[in-house]
Amino acid sequence: MPVADSVTVRNTVAYAVEQAESAAREEQQQVSLHLVAVASTRAVDPDAQSELGQAKDLLDRIEVWLDEDLGADPPSNLDVELGVIGADRYLFSPGDYADVILAYADEHSIDRVVLDPEFNPGGTAPMLRPLEVELVRGDIEVETAPVERPARSTALARAATLPKYLTIFGASYLFYLLLSSYKPLDFLTGAITATIVTALLAPIAFSRQPSLTRVPGQLARMAIYVPYLLKEIAVANLEIAYVVLHPSLPIDPEMVELEAAIWGDGPVTTLANSITLTPGTLTVSVSEQAFDIHSLTGSAREDLFDGGLERAVRFVFYGREAAAIPSPRERGQGDDDGTIESDIGDPEVTDDD
Repeated sequence: MPVADSVTVRNTVAYAVEQAESAAREEQQQVSLHLVAVASTRAVDPDAQSELGQAKDLLDRIEVWLDEDLGADPPSNLDVELGVIGADRYLFSPGDYADVILAYADEHSIDRVVLDPEFNPGGTAPMLRPLEVELVRGDIEVETAPVERPARSTALARAATLPKYLTIFGASYLFYLLLSSYKPLDFLTGAITATIVTALLAPIAFSRQPSLTRVPGQLARMAIYVPYLLKEIAVANLEIAYVVLHPSLPIDPEMVELEAAIWGDGPVTTLANSITLTPGTLTVSVSEQAFDIHSLTGSAREDLFDGGLERAVRFVFYGREAAAIPSPRERGQGDDDGTIESDIGDPEVTDDD
């Protein structure tokens, strides 16, 4: 059973324990119950220690619940295991979470998965298939626990997302002012526009609460990153213009894979969009930490594996020290045959707010 902190996790754990205990007493054979927290961040992500600590706290609470549910005389043929899985990769969609769960199930010969009805990793976008559908790909029984969902408190939900509203409003307002002529009316219309954008996007813009202590530093570094990105776009435009105007049209289109040392929704989205905005390269898909990229010319691929954009994005989100890492080429990527082999380790990253 994959677990996450939710209003129904306690009842779902009780249901899973009841099912496992009943099977152990009836079948008189060894039964294993696995309760695992699926990490939403890699162990090297700056937010990892906090989030993995929360996962451990949840597992500690579950351990107490197990003692309550199993009582003083649990079946001798029932084993219970708790742990954290998925911390070695970046999980982007329900399909990625399903891959981790199915791999764990296959490794431990698990034939049934019980889902918390409130367990919804990887977002709720309509274009993404839900976790239950993704899990059906495996040869395994999938069941959503039949537990009641308590009514939600709207006031508490709004209070919990206050950092989201403040972050979206601040970013939207600053962006509007950058495009304005700084007349008095612009400040008023900017505030109105930012309020509308915040109301529409704040509930869906983040998969986790933004840190109000880290965001100001990231925004300041983003202000440095934008001119750098514009410079890269201008240079790439000149290179593509040369290719287009050249009589022989010297293009060399190729799909390549980049394993970037970037984790987390914000950094991954920023790098993917930056690659797409730079003429000559287009991010086709992102899976875990691998970017599938269409490159138009050899020079575009050279720039990609030189790692300038990757370092710049790491600087924005992780701080100055995190930018001092080997380039993708120095890590063994960018082979001429298009095969990407990476020896990315888990570099120590620190936030430099």
